[in-house]
Amino acid sequence: MSSFSGATTESRAETSGDASLDHNLHPGNVKDRVVKTMKSMLLFLVLLGVVSGKRTELLKGLPATSTVEENSEAGVSVYNFNVTVSPLASGIAVQPTIVNSNPLTEAFDIVSKGGLEFRVITTGNPVLDYETMPKSFDLQIFVEDTAGRTDLKLLTIQVKDKNEHPVFRGNLAIQTVTVYVLERTPPGRIYQVDAADPENAKLKYSLLPATVPFSITKSGAILSTKEFDYEKDPHCYFLNITVTDPDGLNSTKTVIINIININDERPYFTTKQRIYRIPEEQSPGTIVANITAKDPDDEDSPSRLFYSIQSSDRHFSINPATGVLQVTGRIDRDALPLRLHPNISLTVRVEDGLSSGHDTHQITIIIDDVNDNPPECNPSDFREEVNENTTPGTVLVDLRNYCKDIDVDPSNNQFSFTGLSGFGSNNFALESTVSGRLVMTGTIDLENPGNPGVEVYALNVRVQDTAHPNYSNIIYIYIRIKPVNEFSPVFRNLSYVFSVSEITKVGSSIGRVHAIDEDWPPNVITYSIVAGAGNRDYTKIFWISPTKGDVRILARLDYETTQKHIFTVQASVQEKSTTASVTVNVLEVNDEEPVCSPNFFSLQIPVDLAVGTNINGFRIECQDRDSDPRSFRYFISEGNENGHFIFSPSAGSNISHLILASRFDYENGLDTNWIYSLHVHITDDNLLSARDKTTRLIKTGTVTLSIRVIPNPTTATTTTRGFTVVTRRENLYSPSAWYVPFAITAGGLLLLGLLGHLGLLLLARRRTALIKAPEKKKAKKEVVMTMTKINTVFDGEARDPVSGRMYEFNSRSGARRWKKSNEPLQPVLAVQVVSSDTENSGQGVHRAEAPSKKEPSEKKKELTAATKPAAKPQQGDQKHQASLG
Repeated sequence: MSSFSGATTESRAETSGDASLDHNLHPGNVKDRVVKTMKSMLLFLVLLGVVSGKRTELLKGLPATSTVEENSEAGVSVYNFNVTVSPLASGIAVQPTIVNSNPLTEAFDIVSKGGLEFRVITTGNPVLDYETMPKSFDLQIFVEDTAGRTDLKLLTIQVKDKNEHPVFRGNLAIQTVTVYVLERTPPGRIYQVDAADPENAKLKYSLLPATVPFSITKSGAILSTKEFDYEKDPHCYFLNITVTDPDGLNSTKTVIINIININDERPYFTTKQRIYRIPEEQSPGTIVANITAKDPDDEDSPSRLFYSIQSSDRHFSINPATGVLQVTGRIDRDALPLRLHPNISLTVRVEDGLSSGHDTHQITIIIDDVNDNPPECNPSDFREEVNENTTPGTVLVDLRNYCKDIDVDPSNNQFSFTGLSGFGSNNFALESTVSGRLVMTGTIDLENPGNPGVEVYALNVRVQDTAHPNYSNIIYIYIRIKPVNEFSPVFRNLSYVFSVSEITKVGSSIGRVHAIDEDWPPNVITYSIVAGAGNRDYTKIFWISPTKGDVRILARLDYETTQKHIFTVQASVQEKSTTASVTVNVLEVNDEEPVCSPNFFSLQIPVDLAVGTNINGFRIECQDRDSDPRSFRYFISEGNENGHFIFSPSAGSNISHLILASRFDYENGLDTNWIYSLHVHITDDNLLSARDKTTRLIKTGTVTLSIRVIPNPTTATTTTRGFTVVTRRENLYSPSAWYVPFAITAGGLLLLGLLGHLGLLLLARRRTALIKAPEKKKAKKEVVMTMTKINTVFDGEARDPVSGRMYEFNSRSGARRWKKSNEPLQPVLAVQVVSSDTENSGQGVHRAEAPSKKEPSEKKKELTAATKPAAKPQQGDQKHQASLG
């Protein structure tokens, strides 16, 4: 028995020791770890005592069996026992201790009652539970006295069942449950209470207070009995849920029901004002109104309303969260459309953020005019012209006709004209500040020496509002004093005399006339030639510069023709003018060369003509338009080989004879030339000294002589008086006659054109004659129109899209014709074009039918008429005829 107990004790001690070691691993329970260690040591000592055989009965009343109720609190006495010590012991060395339990538990402990009396009590850790824990515990109690005697006894404790309170399970077992119910939720189950009885008895549920609109079923389901309205019903309910077992034990928990508001109410405006008035030109951000609204759904929470303006407006905006209406754009009362309609109507809309519930509020904002515009003048600067010597009091400009103030209110658009200033403003004045008419106050004469000589007066006038804050603008007025042509121009000389050499080049300036104008500022004088300046050859010999008065020659002057030219020049300023006389004296210059007649000669002389003979009685007669004949000098410049010829006299006469000066010598070879070409020069320098010849002009005329020397004949020839052929040429062309070559060229071109035209006409006539000639050159290809009459049935009708007329057609051949009213269907003619080569006169042969050449004309007319529907369409119908085909 002892051995069994010892084994059991050892096994339990080991089990207890393992459990103690595991428990000691918990770092927070230091006290339990120490107790476990002591119990292990005590168990070890007990085992030693048992082995050594020193065990005695020290525990009185043990072993024993005792009972305890479940759920007993800590400190409840379970069993009492005593300890007796041996006679040799003076006391207890090791207090009675539970060294092991089966099953293991710490629900019990041993405490001293005083002296050697002890009791077993509950520790409350854990609380004994009949339903969930073992229903019996075996406790091994060990004790040792001071003499070393030990004892180990067993105490069995049985747990007695006790009727316990029902318990809640789930969230309700550990906390107060809050249930949220949306308003407008239909009545029904909102929460399920979960409770249990430890003895598994049937429980009963109840709900308090009874006046709330909730109920609970037998199964613990909480039901709502109505549809809640957040705006009318309480927002929160506290429900006391009680669960009772059959013995009357109960437990109570609280369930909180919160009614959740939903957005089921339409917001409405609380602002009643509908008309607002603000001045124009308010800065952006200016608050016009604070529009407020209320949402019954948001009574206990921040507002979730959204404000907006239904019709977009560029002048105003509304804060979507607060409903503050403020200015966002410029508001100009003076501009359209506010100028005509100063009222701005807005429709403000409020809505909540979660549903379509909304409300609208119509407001009107009246825009008041303010004096925010200065008077404006268009143009802002005026440029006026007034003639000098204008009568004082003359109105120059009426400024009010050009100025206005665009402010709408009459009290804001009144203005006045003040502050006339500027250089020379003493000559002008404003008639009144209201009218704005600028008038002359003095006379301005530009020619007056006392006048400052100003042509343009710059004036300033201020146009200003009469209303506060008196805006103003400056008007700039420029008055130009327009000169009046009061005086005629005056030539410095009444007449001008110019002396000009006759050889002056064309285009040269020969003098200058000058006139002055006493007007200020001086006017531009225009010069012109109004009379004279021409002769029988030239209509205009002189030209005058219109602006400078320079006189130039346009044609060559000729002293020998005209020695003096007189013409009239005019100086003009606008409508005023004056004239002066101009005399041009032509100065003579030796510009004419001697002209001899004849100037070309062909002579024949015998070889044995006697020296000193006037050859053939030939003489030249010379004239010079600007030189004395006595000044002539004759000499042969070329061709006079061996000096056989001379002129006599050689100077001082206008007539000179050709003389043979020396005989010819062909026999000795001295002369070899039988034809002499002499160039004779006639100069007009005979009366000039050598010095004058270097400074004055010398003109030279030329005569050409051709002299043939006739040798002696072998037979005697009769002496016959020779004859001379004289050809006289006179060049009358003048370089200034520019039109002569032009006329010749134009006439030649016209003649060539006429000849070409005649040639074309002749060519055309000849070609026509050749075409008509009956020549057989090549066989011609001729197109023969042959008509075959066939029976055509028009089996369809259609409308022409161009003309709109109805036509008939054959669906097989495509033949068509215009339809006439009440006309039966008729056959049409098919036209065949045959090309054939023929050697005859162009007559065609029909391949199918060969009509006779003597076919009556009536039949030809019929065939011609029959072919007309098949002819090529005209331009107007060509396209739709093609579409018909």
